[in-house]
Amino acid sequence: MPNCYIETLGCQMNKADSERMLGLLSEINYTETKTLQDADLMILNTCTIREGAADKAYSYLGRLRQLKESRPGAMIALAGCLAQEKGQEIQKRMPYIDVVFGTNNLHRLPDLILEAQKTGQKQCELFENLPEEIPETPIIRQTTVTAWVNVILGCNFNCTYCIVPQVRGREKSRSPEFIKSEIEQLVAEGFKEVTLLGQNVTAYGLDIDKSLASLLRYIHDIPGLERIRFLTGHPYHVDDELIDTVAELPKACEYFHIPMQAGDDETLRRMARVYKVDDYMRMVDKIRAKMPRAGITSDFIVGFPGETEEQFLNTCKNVEKIGFDACITAMYSPRRNTPGGKWEADPKLKVPDEIKQERIRYLNATLDNVLEKRSKLYLNSVEEILIENASSRNQKMWMGRTRAGKICNFPKRAAEAPGDFVKVLITETSPWSLKGEMVD
Repeated sequence: MPNCYIETLGCQMNKADSERMLGLLSEINYTETKTLQDADLMILNTCTIREGAADKAYSYLGRLRQLKESRPGAMIALAGCLAQEKGQEIQKRMPYIDVVFGTNNLHRLPDLILEAQKTGQKQCELFENLPEEIPETPIIRQTTVTAWVNVILGCNFNCTYCIVPQVRGREKSRSPEFIKSEIEQLVAEGFKEVTLLGQNVTAYGLDIDKSLASLLRYIHDIPGLERIRFLTGHPYHVDDELIDTVAELPKACEYFHIPMQAGDDETLRRMARVYKVDDYMRMVDKIRAKMPRAGITSDFIVGFPGETEEQFLNTCKNVEKIGFDACITAMYSPRRNTPGGKWEADPKLKVPDEIKQERIRYLNATLDNVLEKRSKLYLNSVEEILIENASSRNQKMWMGRTRAGKICNFPKRAAEAPGDFVKVLITETSPWSLKGEMVD
């Protein structure tokens, strides 16, 4: 049987897509190999959210070319957001790539591979519009305790820095029945926790007269399902119904990953984020009024075209004021065919790279202090931890997460195993994780 190897770059959506690719390829008798050198089919699943992600993909493609030349008959396929954005021109520039397919052409992968093998001709298929119905596909999971479940594709917002609507399309929700069936199968396989995924997961159901809150209630009572999370959301859709639902449902984790992107009203306006700082603050206040121990995490961009020093410092001030539990930060990177990309080309608006670097260092230092304070709130508390796997740094330690999404490491005993819930007394904290000891 032929082997396939998938290298995944980017977000959780890409990782979930790779699991679907493995499931689809199994239908034409491919088996996964963990060793790239043994692969008959090498797939690079790419990201293009920032320039650095695209550069990493180009570099990796060069390595795949060398392996293909040393392994007669091997094939290379390019997938993901970079493929959707630039697939045709990349294949022209790198003719050793056999198959290119877009983010919503996943279901076509087996046919494209078989056609390339049969004809010896290059295949390239990129979506123009989302299908009326999202095709249901087989999945081979790469995890054993927690699982991602796609519930909505695409995004209807037009943030001026973002290429996602171009490469993922507009919002399209999966039916609740298909989602529930997938989760029931996961539980039957032993999974304890699911994370509902979407580029804008909080918009789930708006196109089918449903809501994320109604979906949470619909799947909540699946026997054997213990925890439910969701990401990534948009502040615009985090309403009272959703907050109340998470607070009321025992299996819904008190965890909200809601990117703010900037803590200044003028920057938010130019980003087309459709809310102001005060709107975000009110959302946080509502969440913490209902769930004082909720984990609230975010994303931030520094150096957006036109961002002044004062506007950047407003972001830092509001990061401190909100008190996030974790944040992902990035320097602005222009994406083509976006307003921000055009503004970046204007010398009057472009923030010099050295200033971007200074700002991200300053913001990260600010965040370290904020996260340290938030983590210290866990000290001497007893937390329910779902064991996921052994710690990557120390095989004698377990790694799991609190309900609020905080990573926790603690020494192994003897009887426990991944998938078990244990009580852990938190004895040490750091900005990004916790350490503790299991208690009876």
